[in-house]
Amino acid sequence: MADRPQALDIMYYVATPEFIQRWTDAKKGELICRMERAIGSLPSFESIPVMLQKMDEARVEKVFITQTKMWSYWNKWMYMDTKLEDVTQYTEKYPDRFVGLAGYNPFRIKESLAEIELAVTKYGFKGVYVHIYGFDIPLHDKKMYPLYAKCVELDVPVSMQVGHVLESMPSDHARPMYLDYVACDFPTLRILGAHTGWPWVEETLAILWRNENMYVDLSGHFPRHLPAIVWHYMQIADLRHRFFFGSDYPFLSTGALLEAYGEFDQWHCPLCNRSESWKPGVKERFFGQNFLDMLASRNH
Repeated sequence: MADRPQALDIMYYVATPEFIQRWTDAKKGELICRMERAIGSLPSFESIPVMLQKMDEARVEKVFITQTKMWSYWNKWMYMDTKLEDVTQYTEKYPDRFVGLAGYNPFRIKESLAEIELAVTKYGFKGVYVHIYGFDIPLHDKKMYPLYAKCVELDVPVSMQVGHVLESMPSDHARPMYLDYVACDFPTLRILGAHTGWPWVEETLAILWRNENMYVDLSGHFPRHLPAIVWHYMQIADLRHRFFFGSDYPFLSTGALLEAYGEFDQWHCPLCNRSESWKPGVKERFFGQNFLDMLASRNH
């Protein structure tokens, strides 16, 4: 077995059996998810103590759980409507192991902003997560700007899935280049592009390069499947603190993903046409310290 690094996992969904069943039932006849079709039924943990045990076995120190809001592109309803209490059942009882990321519904702006403020100020949530696709608006749409302004006000980052989507929704609304508008209009907003932006990875890296308030996580991808240019950029001194680890559970097993990272030590760089490997300290920071530093930073 590969030597697994200890990690902080910044991309996790609620994983109780009740929630997974609710999600599964809501999607019947609504959506087709390629990964779910491949892996069958989504896994869950029978209890939070069992989840903690599995986290310890996988060497996961802390998990950030998203209060995800997903709108059905086909039938126009909130088919995944994660409630605050779905997340606080973790964070209130085990605050050292679980952290919340609030959700946002751009069709209910006033209510969403009030709930985000409550999540951050009362329950200690550390940011907001957005899944834009089903809403059928781009990441730089005017309906998103109240969220960005609220995050600046509360001094919390916003994480947004960028790149393609597995469900039956158009992917284009989450092209990474749209975040360039957001980064320009909100220069103190900490912006996290989740899932690398694939297949527009180079767009993600370009935005990262030119905007100091932009970050990226590699969740949802095994390291061997990502373009080598990602690993090249991660070694650059000015950028290496802006890459984060995440699993995207329940779609990918955190333990299996960390084991794959333990085996991943060298790649061929297309830019310099030679083999590269991790620079000293980069891998360790990628698995947690980078994200903690980003949360602690103050940009204004």
